[in-house]
Amino acid sequence: MSRVTLFAIPLVLVVACPAFAQQTPTKVNDTSVSSPSENSAVAPKPFSSLSPREASEMRADILMARKEYFDAAGLYMQILVNEPKNALLMNKVGVAYQQLGDLDRSERFYKRAMHTDKKFASAANNCGTVEYEKKHYTRAISLYGKALDLHADMPTVYSNLGYAYFADKQYPQAMDSFQKALALDPTIFDRRGLGGTVVQQRTATDPGLFYYFVAKTYAQAGDAERAAHYLKLARDDGYAGFLSAQTDTAFAKVIKDPALQEVLHEPPSYASSTKKLMQN
Repeated sequence: MSRVTLFAIPLVLVVACPAFAQQTPTKVNDTSVSSPSENSAVAPKPFSSLSPREASEMRADILMARKEYFDAAGLYMQILVNEPKNALLMNKVGVAYQQLGDLDRSERFYKRAMHTDKKFASAANNCGTVEYEKKHYTRAISLYGKALDLHADMPTVYSNLGYAYFADKQYPQAMDSFQKALALDPTIFDRRGLGGTVVQQRTATDPGLFYYFVAKTYAQAGDAERAAHYLKLARDDGYAGFLSAQTDTAFAKVIKDPALQEVLHEPPSYASSTKKLMQN
């Protein structure tokens, strides 16, 4: 994946991992959300009972899970030759190319999917993540808004919208979007698990400040454990403003929790101190 100069926060694959997973620079896709054209899908069938066409798509899905994105894209496109109006397949090709870092090609497939199925919220979201990676934050915000107009209960899209507002320094709007994401999925920021067709953005231009915003969001929701976890990340990343949590009204519900107090009064981690020394 081509990289802009952004700090990468965990991207995820395949199965859910424990909460508060290690922050590692990788790329993430979230679970898929069906468009109206997908709603007729039935429970997965045993591989032996699949038609040749169904088996081909399953093989491509397996290749995606194995991060063999180029081969997966090729299989999806072979199926598209006979199904040129299949928006879901177009979207899957777009995800594969986005994972390969070919943003322009992935965007073309997302737009084809949006044109073919005008109610396909996932494709609109994914197109927004491409604009975000290109630092076109206003366009990204617009596309995320379009996705939410089509499908209003997608926590991944609210999270993506929050990232875009955050990057655009529209902090109140970012907080509002993050709160809506958490209301739908309390584990949205620490859940790991790729496996679908909705790309989840996981990059922030100012990681320390971003962690503080996430801590505030969890604090307002009354989740002291996660608020403390992200406040610690903000502190250890060198964000000096983490101490303002002591007077920030967003933390009022949880500020007396021992986990928060420990973060506020213990010294930063060794890793954080080393990072600061290397930067000086």
